[in-house]
Amino acid sequence: MSSMQKTNESTLSGALVLLMASGTGLAVASLYYSQPILGVLGADMGASQREVGWLPTLTQLGYALGILLLAPLGDRYDRRRIIVGKAVALVAALLLAATAPNIGMLMLASLAIGLSATMAQDIVPAAATLAPEAHRGKIVGTVMTGLLMGILLSRVVSGFVAEQFGWRAVFFAAAGSVALIGLASWRGLPHFQPATSLSYTALLRSLTTLWSRHGALRRAALAQGLLSVGFSAFWSTLAVMLHGAPFHLGSAAAGTFGLAGAAGALAAPLAGRLADRHGPERVTRLGAILTLSAFALMALAPLASPHAQLVLLALGAMVFDLGVQAALIAHQTIVYGIAPQARSRLNAMLFVTVFIGMATGAAIGSQLLAQWGWSAVMVMAALAALGALLVRMWPQGQAQNAACNATGAA
Repeated sequence: MSSMQKTNESTLSGALVLLMASGTGLAVASLYYSQPILGVLGADMGASQREVGWLPTLTQLGYALGILLLAPLGDRYDRRRIIVGKAVALVAALLLAATAPNIGMLMLASLAIGLSATMAQDIVPAAATLAPEAHRGKIVGTVMTGLLMGILLSRVVSGFVAEQFGWRAVFFAAAGSVALIGLASWRGLPHFQPATSLSYTALLRSLTTLWSRHGALRRAALAQGLLSVGFSAFWSTLAVMLHGAPFHLGSAAAGTFGLAGAAGALAAPLAGRLADRHGPERVTRLGAILTLSAFALMALAPLASPHAQLVLLALGAMVFDLGVQAALIAHQTIVYGIAPQARSRLNAMLFVTVFIGMATGAAIGSQLLAQWGWSAVMVMAALAALGALLVRMWPQGQAQNAACNATGAA
């Protein structure tokens, strides 16, 4: 009997759950450390707003590519080895960012960070595999909370460290934290038996089959991807906006807005209970409505005084983060119920659209900020959230017919 099987037959230790939650949080945090320090970083390197805007874009694109091309390997190989190997690669990428002599090298490091940070998407299915049936929801929810907190608190830590020690210290500290997680994973995680013997190319081909067969997967992925456009546009441009007039705030101030977002994300796991009671469909719509409302209000922020703008931004961050994360949990509930034997691949397809949306939001947001200002960024984010709401309001019967047509065409 394998160590994985033995672990699965008993309740997981709190230490192992904490390790997995910390691992997902620190891995995904690597994607966002740069966002609160873009203004300081750009000034230090003499880079333009457009050049600096490529950093979060490349990180998100790297993550999307890593999910698409690397995450399916979790169904084929021992996830423990994959997690440890990606931790080593992520440490190397973060050190490259910390020592980058120019913006071009930092762009390359950003892409590498995105690719290797996909270890987070190996840990979540690992938690679902290890968890006993009776406690699976609770354990996966705990690990996902670690991931959400990593996304949001990374900005707080990054802003503070950069303010005190410089922006390069952020990446050095991140490399050290991931190295510790990699060592702990090597020593603490059990081995995993492969779930399939498909070749790598067959695994990738099966993604197309799953996508064409399941309309529920396509709806969930498209809606969450659209919500991610606005999410990323806000967080990737906030520091640059606050760095300029009329605020002239540093990286620490920009990072503290992550606390407001974290408050919203902490409430998001309640979406799981709502989904159990009323169905995940209602929760996805509620999440889209909250997100749309927050962005629409923040589009009007420049009309208020600077102090009122900051208050509105903090409240908006709390509300839209709650909406986006609640929708994500509900969409995961939908997707994981489609075909449990292909959970890693279904997870990959959901999250690849999420991070394509994030990369798109970062790219468009930085361009809109440079050309037309903050209100234009928020209008774009509101329109993306409206699109997500329309996807979720698409009549179920039509969605099923579309899925059947797509399956027949395949």
